[in-house]
Amino acid sequence: MSSSSSQCLSSLLLLLLVLCFSGVSSADTVNPTIKGKGYRLISINDTPDGGLLGLLQLKQESKTYGPDIPLLQLYVKHETQDRLRVHITDAQKQRWEVPYNLLPREQPPSLQQTITPSGKTKNPIQHSEYSGSELIFSYISDPFGFAIKRKSDGQVLFDSSSDSKDPYGELVFKDQYLEISTSLPKDAALYGLGENSQPHGIKLYPNDPYTLFTTDISAINLNTDLYGSHPVYMDLRNVGGEAYAHSVLLLNSNGMDVFYRGTSLTYKVIGGVFDFYFFSGPTPLGVVDQYTAFVGRPAPMPYWSLGFHQCRWGYHNLSVVEDVVANYEKAQIPLDVIWNDDDHMDGHKDFTLNPKNYPRPKLLAFLDKIHKIGMKYIVIIDPGIGVNTSYGVYQRGLANDVFIKYEGEPYLAQVWPGAVNFPDFLNPKTVSWWGDEIRRFHELVPVDGLWIDMNEASNFCSGKCKIPNKQCPTGTGPGWECCLDCKNITKTRWDDPPYKINASGSQAPVGFKTIATSASHYNGVLEYDAHSLYGFSQSIATHKALQGLEGKRPFILTRSTYVGSGRYAAHWTGDNKGTWDDLKISITTVLNFGIFGVPMVGADICGFYPAPTEELCNRWIEVGAFYPFSRDHANFYSPRQELYQWESVAESARNALGMRYKLLPYLYTLSYEAHISGAPIARPLFFSFPAYTETYGLSTQFLLGSSVMISPVLEQGKSEVKALFPPGSWYSLFDMTQIISSTKGEYVTLDAPLHVVNVHLYQNTILPMQQGGLISKAARTTPFSLVVAFPAGASNATAKGNLFLDNDELPEMNLGNGYSTYVDFYATVSEGIVKVWSEVQDGEFALSKGWIVGKVSVLGLDGSGGTSALEIDGNQATSISNVELIASEQTYLNQIENGEKTKSTIVEVHGLSLPVGKNFAMSWKVGTNP
Repeated sequence: MSSSSSQCLSSLLLLLLVLCFSGVSSADTVNPTIKGKGYRLISINDTPDGGLLGLLQLKQESKTYGPDIPLLQLYVKHETQDRLRVHITDAQKQRWEVPYNLLPREQPPSLQQTITPSGKTKNPIQHSEYSGSELIFSYISDPFGFAIKRKSDGQVLFDSSSDSKDPYGELVFKDQYLEISTSLPKDAALYGLGENSQPHGIKLYPNDPYTLFTTDISAINLNTDLYGSHPVYMDLRNVGGEAYAHSVLLLNSNGMDVFYRGTSLTYKVIGGVFDFYFFSGPTPLGVVDQYTAFVGRPAPMPYWSLGFHQCRWGYHNLSVVEDVVANYEKAQIPLDVIWNDDDHMDGHKDFTLNPKNYPRPKLLAFLDKIHKIGMKYIVIIDPGIGVNTSYGVYQRGLANDVFIKYEGEPYLAQVWPGAVNFPDFLNPKTVSWWGDEIRRFHELVPVDGLWIDMNEASNFCSGKCKIPNKQCPTGTGPGWECCLDCKNITKTRWDDPPYKINASGSQAPVGFKTIATSASHYNGVLEYDAHSLYGFSQSIATHKALQGLEGKRPFILTRSTYVGSGRYAAHWTGDNKGTWDDLKISITTVLNFGIFGVPMVGADICGFYPAPTEELCNRWIEVGAFYPFSRDHANFYSPRQELYQWESVAESARNALGMRYKLLPYLYTLSYEAHISGAPIARPLFFSFPAYTETYGLSTQFLLGSSVMISPVLEQGKSEVKALFPPGSWYSLFDMTQIISSTKGEYVTLDAPLHVVNVHLYQNTILPMQQGGLISKAARTTPFSLVVAFPAGASNATAKGNLFLDNDELPEMNLGNGYSTYVDFYATVSEGIVKVWSEVQDGEFALSKGWIVGKVSVLGLDGSGGTSALEIDGNQATSISNVELIASEQTYLNQIENGEKTKSTIVEVHGLSLPVGKNFAMSWKVGTNP
């Protein structure tokens, strides 16, 4: 049968189904607040791939926000044991979806493929279920609604059915307006739905606006759509003292408002389809693992990227940059990466050098100097390509037809160079051209990474513009004022959709200060649909280009992100301000991006906009030193705020960054875990303590990994901090003799003078550390120490940890390639004997680097501290020179609930020389209290 014949038969079957189940009633007028009566399920069928395919018929027409789509296709499939997909689209016409080549996934079958010529369909019963390993899909036929349940505990995770008591209506599906809702338990804690600056902390706050549409609007704007679009949320519930988490993704790139009312959540979307993915959990870590298994695992990061970074818009010439590097060394503050904003460019044009201020011979000499000691150099690239006939990048782009079009011509906008065109990264030719331009630039300047900014995309103008008969920009003034001749575009429904999302927090037109939404991409794709994918598609193209240069592991920092961006790039939280409120909010945003699968994230330390106080900058570096991505960056108009500018800040930086550099092996291991499982580097406390409800809304502390807790000062004039300590024993990493221990968890007020940040290690953990240094390359060569944390006063306990090491220039981050080593560390204390040992995989790489463990510290031992019979790899320590044990008593900083404090001791084994790449075992006997 020919394809045309098959389509005709399928269309006939569709028509017969509609006639059989007729009953659509028309209404000339409806109450604008009632969007529709929903749909009824008129057929459902099994699919060859094990899914369900159904047909939904409109019950009653409504003219609000445009005509309804009369027939919808429903496709449901258990894609894995912990992931369920529910896909709803027009049954008769293909609609826009996130391109399958950008975010690879299964394609749903078309109705034509699954309705057989005999027309075998089964009439739906009123209530039915479709069960998988972990999740159950159930539905009601009329009006159609569906629910998702977790099989193991029967909890309803999502329920779109409504009744008269609900503040929402039935399913609505129009060309430019889609609406669906779910009921929620009143005590469910929700997280996600970004990117925005959330003043109430990480937990979503009922009735706050959540609008998703990538926008260049400063992060100082609260509850407003910012640079990224992440239509995913995590739902954490405590039921009978047990914690259960799941996640819901609506894979849709169109603009949307999400209304969270506490007991319900409603999506209002201005295009595309409903493509829901449900992730069963039931732990927060499990949810992120399942989510990133679908959207893409976070990109492997080079080791040096975990060091400290310094940037500023306003390093006017190379000598300023050289002075910054020299002053960091003089102040003895660690620094791994120096950055340039657009100061290095010739007239703000991408892939160019200013021949006067950044002459290439001098820049190359500078880079050769810093590269020899392991430092790196990164520069910015904006997507807007300057319209200039003498500019080779523009000429080659024009020749390759790579730009987004409006009415058949490259769409004209304005950014820093003046008039620009925007590359269309959905076009394969653009990806090739972009890669070639990056290659050409890398031959000009051997940069170590790229920073892609302004990619929401940002435009200083709006509408349809032309170049005026005057200088534009003038070269004076702020440079972001529109100087093109522009006219608003409102003539199409794409520029002026019927439903106004709360864009920019003010229902601004969707084309305001960005690409006109009626502009077109490759194959006629509308900017209206693809807008929020712009930064994502640029990240993919940039990653491909960098990986193809020298075969090295890329580093890309992007401002605009979408679902799956973490697979290619790191992120910073954009244009914040030097205020105490911005410092607090930065923690929430960083933690959110871990949930979004973008674990390499940080905020501009000390604030981008002017101007932080000296005290604030002290406190900000004490937080920022523990962001996964740690960078100081400031605005052109800000006073200089490098960490050495104030001696007090320099002292705080040496302290906090000194600890970060000691923790680099731990942070790098966390980045490996992020790459293989999605596990966030920085995490809310509820990730490790999901049943402890006191952590659910906590946004002033955070964890690195599962066991290192940061409790910073976030208020002006404070020299102490009230910190929550979940149940168990915690040890100060700055003074391991200090313990905080409780059985139920409690708040403890900690001393925190200006140069002190409180960092604590949790029990049952083995933490790998090194000795630190001023640059990660040097720090990485120092001996390791292992910190073994047992519960305080333990006489019977276990602890474990791990360590990943590799050649961080290789593109992949995995084992078995001959250039990586993985070590599991274990420890026990039982019957008066302490044992610490390692199990090594692929040890050859670590052995070739000569890495050793020089010290082991065991915290929380019960007894007097007396030790004897130390054995290392079966040999008595008396036969090993320089090895000694030192015992110290530990001090409790809090009152114990029952009033009895078990004596606790730290034992340190010094003088070791244990190869990291080889299994080792050590043990000794401990004394007990009389």
